Amino acid sequence: MRTATNNRETKETRVQICLGIEGQGRYNISTGIRFLDHMLELFAKHGGFDLDIRAEGDLEVDQHHTVEDVGIVLGQCFSQALGDRIGINRAGYFVLPMDESLAVVAVDLGGRPALVYHAPTRFRLVGDLQTELLEDFFDGFVAHCGANLHARVMYGRSNHHKIEAIFKCFARAMSYACSVDERLKDQLPSTKGLLEKTL
Repeated sequence: MRTATNNRETKETRVQICLGIEGQGRYNISTGIRFLDHMLELFAKHGGFDLDIRAEGDLEVDQHHTVEDVGIVLGQCFSQALGDRIGINRAGYFVLPMDESLAVVAVDLGGRPALVYHAPTRFRLVGDLQTELLEDFFDGFVAHCGANLHARVMYGRSNHHKIEAIFKCFARAMSYACSVDERLKDQLPSTKGLLEKTL
């Protein structure tokens, strides 16, 4: 089973994450931001990952440091757990309707970080989460996972549904990209013979 534990401690945050890629969708998550907890719970459940997250941050200042640092440490955990990435599918995508909303996420774990995020919301807050910070979450994730991630809400009315659709797609796309192709299990998924180095 591919697992990883990582910690990040700064003057602004303390984050610890334990990840099991071949999990059963079990989670225990506390970031101090309940809507973010809910989205990460969905990520664990729909990706089949076991995920334990403990985050404490300077929420009295702003949510930015906490949201971004959780993304950073989650990316580090995936990078560590994937190791040399030999045999993985490497890329995955998913399209998912959430009631009236539709989202698509595509990911490539080829080692080169890039993010395209297009999920407009009409309000600053959904629940207790500052929605603009989700782009910072995903930016931290891709930089430290070595992932190319494109996330887009095609349409929708409810901001809750838009964001939930993004996280469910993210989970399913990551689950497939991380999974091992038995036919190619001894091969690096690259014609170059290497994957770009990650942070």
